[in-house]
Amino acid sequence: MSTLHQIRQNLGRAWDSLAEGWNHLQHRASRALTRFNPIQHKDEVETVADQAMRMSSRWGLLAAEIEEKDEEIVVRLEAPGMEKDDFDIQVEDDYLIVRGKKYAQREQTHGHYTVMETAYGEFERILELPAPVEADKARARYHRGVLSVTLPLAETARRRRIEIQRG
Repeated sequence: MSTLHQIRQNLGRAWDSLAEGWNHLQHRASRALTRFNPIQHKDEVETVADQAMRMSSRWGLLAAEIEEKDEEIVVRLEAPGMEKDDFDIQVEDDYLIVRGKKYAQREQTHGHYTVMETAYGEFERILELPAPVEADKARARYHRGVLSVTLPLAETARRRRIEIQRG
């Protein structure tokens, strides 16, 4: 086998591996891809933070985990750089709806960005819940950039062990 043939074969394998990895990433991240809309202010004066928000990415990743336990569902959503009051959380039917506002905070008045991949503005992320929940008993917590929402399962959705009686 010639050296050129070996190089082509190895490049083909490398390309297939890269394509497989990209497809896997795209599939996994497609639900986390979230649209951010710039926050509109009624003020006529545009601040440096407003300019940063306007120039920022319109799309960002808000990765989530949904864990179903025996008596509750725990949803964790990565949303760094926010405060707990920046969120609005609701349950509608079998969906958890997380809305929020991520503000650009920039105190410098000089310099400019060369890379700006962070998304700022208003967003909405809708997560399908795997079972019915008791929304009125839900609890939420925001710590270290992760929003955790604990939703007790509805009585009809809870798992129960059935004992077998002697017969």
